[in-house]
Amino acid sequence: MERSRTNYLPWLIVAITLAGAVWLLDRLSAVLTPFVTAIVLAYILDPAVDYLQKHGLSRILSLICVMFAGFFAILALLLIVIPMLVSQGHALVERLPAMVDFIQQQALPWLNQLLGTKLSLDTQSWRHTLSSNTGNLRQLLAKLAPQLGYGGALLLSMLANLSLLPVLLFYFLHDWDRMVARVGTLVPRRWAPEVGRIAHELDEVLGQFLRGQLSVMLLMAIIYGGGLALVGLESGLAIGIVAGLLVFIPYVGAFLGLLLATLAAILQYNGFSGLVLVWSVFVVGQTLESFLITPYLVGERIGLSPVTVIFALMAFGELMGFVGVLLALPLAAISVVLARYLVQRYFNSGFYQRKIDS
Repeated sequence: MERSRTNYLPWLIVAITLAGAVWLLDRLSAVLTPFVTAIVLAYILDPAVDYLQKHGLSRILSLICVMFAGFFAILALLLIVIPMLVSQGHALVERLPAMVDFIQQQALPWLNQLLGTKLSLDTQSWRHTLSSNTGNLRQLLAKLAPQLGYGGALLLSMLANLSLLPVLLFYFLHDWDRMVARVGTLVPRRWAPEVGRIAHELDEVLGQFLRGQLSVMLLMAIIYGGGLALVGLESGLAIGIVAGLLVFIPYVGAFLGLLLATLAAILQYNGFSGLVLVWSVFVVGQTLESFLITPYLVGERIGLSPVTVIFALMAFGELMGFVGVLLALPLAAISVVLARYLVQRYFNSGFYQRKIDS
């Protein structure tokens, strides 16, 4: 009986620790956002720092090189994506009258003939409605002013956290190995071998998932962006990069990219041939990502299905806000490993294997 209690004591401690950590993250989510972001980034970038350190660079010089490489990569991405999206927005505004005319003169008559309806687009009625409700719109804007001020305060807070992120990332990367070793010394010695095996498996799963998912995001950004640029879509490179970087949320990145690309194609092309080319890029990209790239780079052995990923993002985001979104996939992967281990312990237990006495 004493042996059984000893076996389950580590799991009770882990459960209490996790519950306390979730409660603490919920209460301090706004404060912990830059810290959690820095920890996740440090975990992802630490192998690159270790690689440079093994090839003769000091720890500080290695992490400075890695951080600067990441900073310039993000800066280059913003310099590419933002101007293209801005130009696409200007193009949308300029071509909006042509789109309204197309809907009124061609799309609606075709739809009415197909469905037997009498839909119409009365632009004069829209203008009259807007002009007659100008006072109501002003009242609404006055009511929204405090909310806009609150949004500005949130923006300032986010910028402050963003400025703190490089400093935290520097310290976490510099002391990463020391912090991991220090956490290892807190484990009771009689549990150390078993905890070490579980920690090693967790590290393999998290490393494969996070770094593999990052590789998938970059590769899909190249595929979508390059494909849309090759078919001649204006701002296709920016739309493809955005779609590729959002593939960590299953189907959302492809859907959003397809929506933006379809809108851009409608504005640019006169016929359906351009739309077909754009849609073909996303069909090919989604097929490659689902059946070749993700299984090869991330691996199916992790056990995180698309449904699990979506549920984890929604659940942890609801519980802990933005911090929960950052930790959703790592916590889901950890849960899968721990559940797998508990199931294995259950199958090996005397309770499961005990047979009915004849």
